[in-house]
Amino acid sequence: MSFVEELRWRGMLQDIMPGTEDLLNKEKVAGYIGFDPTGDSLHVGHLTQIMTLIHFQNAGHKPVALVGGATGMIGDPSFKSAERNLLDEATLQHNVACLKKQLGKFLEFGEGENDAQMVNNYDWFKDFKFLDFIRDIGKMITVNYMMAKDSVKKRLEGDNGLSFTEFTYQLIQGYDFYYLWKHHNCKIQMGGSDQWGNIVTGSEMIRRQDQGTAYAITTQLIKKADGQKFGKTESGAVWLDPKKTSPYKYYQFWLNTSDDDAKNWIKIFTLKPQAEIEAIITEHDAAPHLRIVQKALAKDITIRTHSEEAYETAIKTSEFLFGNGTLEFLNNLDHEAVLDVFEGIPQFQITREDLKAGINILDLLAVSTQVFPSKGEARKMLQGGGVSINREKATDIEQVITESSLVNNKYIIAQRGKKNYYLIIA
Repeated sequence: MSFVEELRWRGMLQDIMPGTEDLLNKEKVAGYIGFDPTGDSLHVGHLTQIMTLIHFQNAGHKPVALVGGATGMIGDPSFKSAERNLLDEATLQHNVACLKKQLGKFLEFGEGENDAQMVNNYDWFKDFKFLDFIRDIGKMITVNYMMAKDSVKKRLEGDNGLSFTEFTYQLIQGYDFYYLWKHHNCKIQMGGSDQWGNIVTGSEMIRRQDQGTAYAITTQLIKKADGQKFGKTESGAVWLDPKKTSPYKYYQFWLNTSDDDAKNWIKIFTLKPQAEIEAIITEHDAAPHLRIVQKALAKDITIRTHSEEAYETAIKTSEFLFGNGTLEFLNNLDHEAVLDVFEGIPQFQITREDLKAGINILDLLAVSTQVFPSKGEARKMLQGGGVSINREKATDIEQVITESSLVNNKYIIAQRGKKNYYLIIA
């Protein structure tokens, strides 16, 4: 299956410039996608473009990932309602380094014909003088052409207007395409459908300046079945950096998708072949309550973004919080990861000195902490079999809790009833 056919059946293809598919079917081509380094991590909103580059490479072509160290200093105004905050050079260079590392988990980089390549447009813009730019690049595209872009029109009609800085963005991105076409034989630019105007500006520069021919492909912007923006949750973006979004939360994001979304996203965000996906969907439809599509999607993307070990930890965390899993998996987590597992769960601090001396279980639950509002309520629940310490039923009101009860030498997990957890930290 060709690259374009792959995008088409997976429901990813939006726009394609005439002649692009013929070119890709005739020869091996270098093509690029730009990533904006306004943060030090990519998020799931970038995954569509990452998957596009993966398919491009798998089809035998050469993927080029452009990290916009220069354009990141301006901010793309395409369909944004307000101007972005500009970042200083040190922050941008840090962000670029982080993005390079993340992209390396998805693409095969190297010096081979088919190996991915990383470029940074700061490298060719850092010594570009302003007068040289407006003389050599500014004359390539007319203001009339730039004003005709829908993204520019929307900003001009909005309340915030459009600064000259942002207005020049399409010239700079267009020059990126021209530079990569001229110096890296990069014949195709790809991106989300909101980038079509900027991409076409680049191909127009190539035509006007060197009478060359360049091509373009855009992918659909992913939305949820209910129309909400993909990748956004109540707590914000879902990041690929495990320090920003833990593998457990990342896994849960995919696991909790609706049936309709999961059936679309398993085609877009996994590399599973068509026959396997169709078999998974058929199996899912026979027993929707088992969430077979969601589990297959969440497993695949969690392993590729993080690791097999991170996926296993996410499963064990889920089993612990929602089933009958054990606490052993906590021994392999650092403190931040443990706090992440128990986010939203009441937490209490106790001292090591108290544990060394030993704390009566009623005092632990109702005096040292507020698991129960009173010792009387704690006693009643204990005697009724409704209390667990570290997943073990506790019924003895004379039980003494010591350091030996600590999980990972730091935690005690108290449970009141079946679903009420409390994290006690020593």
